[in-house]
Amino acid sequence: MIKRETVFPANRHNLYEQYGYSAAIRSGDLLFVSGQVGSRNDGSPEPDFAAQVRLAFTHLKETLAAAGCGLDDLVDVTTFHTDPEKQFPSVMEIKAEIFPQAPYPNWTAVGVNWLAGFDFEIKVIARIP
Repeated sequence: MIKRETVFPANRHNLYEQYGYSAAIRSGDLLFVSGQVGSRNDGSPEPDFAAQVRLAFTHLKETLAAAGCGLDDLVDVTTFHTDPEKQFPSVMEIKAEIFPQAPYPNWTAVGVNWLAGFDFEIKVIARIP
C-alpha cells in the first residue's frame, strides 16, 4: 500500500471543509493538488475573472509551499474553463506572467459547463524536491 499524507496550506479556505476534500495529497515524491479556485476566505468566488485566476494561482502556490514545492516543481497542469473562448486571452496573459520563460509546464485546458460557481480551476501534479 502506498503511504499518503494530506497537505493543507496555512491559509485554509472554507471550501475544503464545506465539500470534504484535501488541498493536496503527498504520495511518495509526488504531490497531487486538488483543483484550486479563486475563492475568497469565506469560500465565495472572486467575481472579477482575471482576479479569480490570479487568486487560484495564489492558492496553488500556497498549497505547493505547504509541501515544500514551488511552480518549478510542476509535472502536469490541467485547467478548467467555463467559457474558454472568452476567457483564454486573460488566462494566457496571466500564464505568461507566472511562467515567463521556458521550460513551460505541461498543460491541458478543458472547457466545462460547471465549476461550483467558479469560472476557472487549476489542478496540478508536482514532484517534491
